Amino acid sequence: VDLEITTSRSGVRTVVHVSGEIDVYTVPALRDRLDAEIDSGHHELVVDLGGVTFMDSTGLGVLVGRLKLIRGFGGSMRLVSAHERVLKVFTITGLDKVFEIFPTVDEAVAASAS
Repeated sequence: VDLEITTSRSGVRTVVHVSGEIDVYTVPALRDRLDAEIDSGHHELVVDLGGVTFMDSTGLGVLVGRLKLIRGFGGSMRLVSAHERVLKVFTITGLDKVFEIFPTVDEAVAASAS
């Protein structure tokens, strides 16, 4: 299964829409896209995982790494996922305490900085 990644802007936030499976084979594409956004000065990211059906530890690693990078610029990275299987990965690893995770893109965009 290929990974599809598109981006859109919503005010100051850049929304990165991801769909497909995030694993060792597709994770370089996700890393490259997120790095390109960060390098372009987009430090308020919303990563929409709504279309992601599977994510392994390599995907988590990329997200954690990019979160640290963005925080270094004083920015934020929010995640969007309502997919039980994907949410479970964050819960099991304790990363649900590290990331702000929202059920919808609209809520992630609208939420004020914490």
